[in-house]
Amino acid sequence: MKTTTTIRFSRKDPAKFFKTLNTRVNDYFKENEIKKTGNWKLYLKTAVMFAIFLTPYFLLLTINMNQWLQLLLTVVIGIGMAGVGMNVMHDGNHGSYSSKKWINQIMGGSMYILAGNVYNWKVQHNVLHHTYTNIPGHDEDLDAGRIIRFSEHSKWRRFHKFQHYYSIFLYGLLTINWAITTDFKQMRKYLKRKLSYGKFPNPTKEWSVLIITKLIYITIWIVIPLFFVDVAWWKVLIGFFVMHYTAGLILSMVFQLAHIVEDATTVLPDQTGTVKNTWAIHQLFTTTNFSTKNKIVNWFTGGLNHQVEHHIFPNISHIHYTKIAKIVRETAMEFNLPYYEYETTRKAIISHFKHLKALGEKPEYVYN
Repeated sequence: MKTTTTIRFSRKDPAKFFKTLNTRVNDYFKENEIKKTGNWKLYLKTAVMFAIFLTPYFLLLTINMNQWLQLLLTVVIGIGMAGVGMNVMHDGNHGSYSSKKWINQIMGGSMYILAGNVYNWKVQHNVLHHTYTNIPGHDEDLDAGRIIRFSEHSKWRRFHKFQHYYSIFLYGLLTINWAITTDFKQMRKYLKRKLSYGKFPNPTKEWSVLIITKLIYITIWIVIPLFFVDVAWWKVLIGFFVMHYTAGLILSMVFQLAHIVEDATTVLPDQTGTVKNTWAIHQLFTTTNFSTKNKIVNWFTGGLNHQVEHHIFPNISHIHYTKIAKIVRETAMEFNLPYYEYETTRKAIISHFKHLKALGEKPEYVYN
């Protein structure tokens, strides 16, 4: 489902939910005399995530080892790849990693060695997803082509009744699609639509950056291993695929548990293109948290299990989400607004696949 309708959010918030919440969160940072950006905990985590990501790579290049161990190390690289993406790149490209712009640019630029492109990511994530969360035709995270039906407003096909079985196998293809096809398609589309996060860039420069960084990426992850790792070329490609599949599976599942679950709603604007709620309230209806009391999940996902806090305050580093979550929850309840949260990752996963199953059933009315 695609549309070019201009979306507007309601400005009616007589109880002043967001104004109240924003004041309370700002007061928290002022009273505790801390910045909203990252701190030493994030810097330490950055070092750990890059170590998980890159150490196995250099071990593969320099040490002769059993091929099963080599394969295991590609899995570890994939885990590190997801970790860098969620903890470092994500905060960097939201401008929340540091108060210094150049540091955010460097950390956000890690996207280039994770298979993606900064311009595309900022448009797709910061602009389309964060602004139009769970609005079909505008939030591209709902668009899985024909193969998976993420919204009741998407066209139903017969094979969708099996999607809760086969979708998990497709989720692992996320980042390898970035590397091979998605970035080229997105850049062509976004530049044509003149979309940007901030000042519109020079198209020639962006295409040049895309091509050069893709060549560097291929050199790092395929060409250099072909010369330095003593295995057949096809085994190098298998390792490349396993690395991406591991990262893609982790990232896809984290993304889906935030928005494609039973509680979160997909929202259609009215005929004038107006969404009935204000932007901040809209985020509460379309976003869910999961496993927020699990320290390991909190640490590894870069706070992406605190999606409610992240969507309302995307410019605050994830390091602070566990602290401001109580403020957000209590304020939402005070204003009789939803605050969706799954106690465990397991419960969120079950809800996701139950939701996929429900969406796969033939609807009484099929949208075109």
